[in-house]
Amino acid sequence: MGPMPRKPSKDADRLRRAWSGLAIEVFRLNGDLIEGGDALVRDLGLTSARWQVLGAIALSPVPLPVAHIARNMGLARQSVQRVVDDMRDDGLVRTEPNPHHRRAPLVAMTPQGEAAYEQATARKDLWADVLTEGLSAETIEAAGTLLRTLQQRIAASHGHIASIAATRKETQE
Repeated sequence: MGPMPRKPSKDADRLRRAWSGLAIEVFRLNGDLIEGGDALVRDLGLTSARWQVLGAIALSPVPLPVAHIARNMGLARQSVQRVVDDMRDDGLVRTEPNPHHRRAPLVAMTPQGEAAYEQATARKDLWADVLTEGLSAETIEAAGTLLRTLQQRIAASHGHIASIAATRKETQE
């Protein structure tokens, strides 16, 4: 039998509640961002997923294979592959031979994809102006810093999640 679980302090309990509340708000924000993004770019032949993949391509100085796009954006490779295939069929991206890997072609925007991405970015800027009215840049930057820190901690914890779950199970027995 393992050690008896300690009763969390009021501070620890408050942090746990704050973390849970923040996670719920991030899930809600993600859903609203996707819904709003879809509405913002629908007439450009884009969805939020397509826009996100075009953004990853635009941010890279060189064409990337699907796996690198997925890794850079924190997405599943298979999901990005489906989006790239659809966008290729619609003329928004093209694939090029990859000199480093025969079966992993490089993805690049077409002129049509570049135009759609530029229009989407211009619309995003106008949307940002409305959404950030009355907020300070410092507040938004601090929120971004907090989210990046939490994302890094979550990514670093992936190797320990099974042991955390096992420890929790032991304390319940």
